[in-house]
Amino acid sequence: MTMSRIRFPRLPRMVTAVAAATVLALAPGVAPIASAATEESTEGAVDAPAEEKTLRIATAGQIDSFNPFTTIYLTSTGINRYVYENLVQYDAKDGSPTEGLAESWETSEDGKTWTFTLREGMKWSDDEPITAEDVVYTYTQMMEDPAGMGAANGSLVQNFDTVEAPDDSTVVITLTEPQAPNPGTEIPVVPEHVWSAKEDAVGDPGDTDVVGSGPFVLESYEPNQSITLKANPNFWRGAPQIDTIQYIYYTNSDAQVQALRSGEVDFITGLTPEQVTALEGADNVEINAGTGRRYTSISFNSGAETPEGESYGTGNKALTDVAVRQALRQGIDIDTLREQVMQGYADPATSFIPSAFPKWHLPEDDEAILEHDFEAAKQTLEDAGWTEGADGIREKDGEKLSLRLLVDSASQPEQAIGEFLGPWLADLGVELEVEASDADTISSRTLAGDYDMYITGWSINPDPDYQLGINTCASRPDAEGNGPSSQDGYCNPEFDELYAQQHTELDEGAREELVREALRLNYTDTAQIALWYPQALEAYRSDRFDGFTTQPEADGMIAGQAGYWGFYTVEPVSGESGGESGGLGTGAWIGIGIAVLAGVGVVIFALTRRKSADDRA
Repeated sequence: MTMSRIRFPRLPRMVTAVAAATVLALAPGVAPIASAATEESTEGAVDAPAEEKTLRIATAGQIDSFNPFTTIYLTSTGINRYVYENLVQYDAKDGSPTEGLAESWETSEDGKTWTFTLREGMKWSDDEPITAEDVVYTYTQMMEDPAGMGAANGSLVQNFDTVEAPDDSTVVITLTEPQAPNPGTEIPVVPEHVWSAKEDAVGDPGDTDVVGSGPFVLESYEPNQSITLKANPNFWRGAPQIDTIQYIYYTNSDAQVQALRSGEVDFITGLTPEQVTALEGADNVEINAGTGRRYTSISFNSGAETPEGESYGTGNKALTDVAVRQALRQGIDIDTLREQVMQGYADPATSFIPSAFPKWHLPEDDEAILEHDFEAAKQTLEDAGWTEGADGIREKDGEKLSLRLLVDSASQPEQAIGEFLGPWLADLGVELEVEASDADTISSRTLAGDYDMYITGWSINPDPDYQLGINTCASRPDAEGNGPSSQDGYCNPEFDELYAQQHTELDEGAREELVREALRLNYTDTAQIALWYPQALEAYRSDRFDGFTTQPEADGMIAGQAGYWGFYTVEPVSGESGGESGGLGTGAWIGIGIAVLAGVGVVIFALTRRKSADDRA
């Protein structure tokens, strides 16, 4: 096997009480063992016809919908990147703006008028022509209905005054103020002739009769079973070299690893460091530890409020005090936590803008950064009025400093974080109750503000404007979790002003400093504790497919890109069809399965896929 981009030295494995899951991997066409209540999909494991070239991807990703106006989860947003082309795309090389539906664009001297020229002859997957009117329709829906059609990307059109189509190949966007980010990026353009005919465009799941303009089109979706994409022969860059992408659901990540080994799937992502180690040396498996665009953090419920300032939820009022949040940051040994949990496959974090984007990233030596200082943390709590009680737990006004941390019961790293934090915070005088729960419960509780802390993360785009925008006061949802997408329920008018300034600053150097100033303020306010920037740990069957394109081009990631490059350029290995499975034959696996079942019984997997910010793009 050829190893690629394993850049960090191995560290000692974490010692944790989390038991390793027992996995029985069966042959293609034979169901992996699942719980009686939720049987794991077998549809995706069935061999595709030999003439088809199918790339099979293992997933456990949660889907909110495939509606490009409303979806915010990572898996569905990532798939939509392959289905709907943007006016302007992010380049694979470095994430800079490049051609999408528009082949060129220009800006007026005052920076308020952007004119985009679409290439001629483009067609939707149903052979209807793609015109400037489709772009106007898409943007106008978001502008006119920011809470509904603008739920996912409404912040990107807040500065728009008008969007017009002088002709079929020209789009003119007039802004209320000049803006630095290219207004053609990040917004999936939909076909007007399809979406204007929907009775409820906001509520439409977007998973049937899909018409797209990207390299692939969504063909079918079976919840918790499979997602199938078909190549779009009308894609303006040319049809992909493979016919089909099929996402196959596995309720256990170790089962995904075994499926890759056996040839039941061709690609997996979201590996843990332990799983990377387990795959080293595996035949015909290539590992990619790419520079990621995600961050992992501990999010605080610092006082959930609606955009109108109405409080809701059950968050501990102690966390409304920034001094308490800062003390928790100082009291946590983040470097040790990162080394033990991530085993070298993550970079130190300072903010929600990863080091993959050095132009915007807050440096580790920035003046705002607080070093781990346990004694200083204790003093901060003392100064805030929290004194140790007889049992060692701090108290104030008769209330103990007792906090809840939600962790995903299906995530070993999250459980490990909880195991480390418990004794550390106890030494600080903070009682920590770690609550491991399932995906749906965590989702509903965080949306309702029913938590104190939880582990979260987002994928960040090359331009920081969107991520900054969802930290503004106006992005907070209502008490039912409806409305715009807020990162941490954070609200500071001073931050809002910095966001507005960087949004309209055309001088790149000045904008960089405004972005860093906003990140400093968010860091000092401690809306969250950024823990690390994880590498994208991925693996694929090198005997069946190659030609994966990484983003950034040097040491980047394949899946989860801010674009469609990762799977668009994939080609079957010469002489192989993507539909042919490797590994042992079905009969052999059945025999092995019977022997294992006789010895150890049936292993039951709980269906616990997190519907939270961990899945957000």
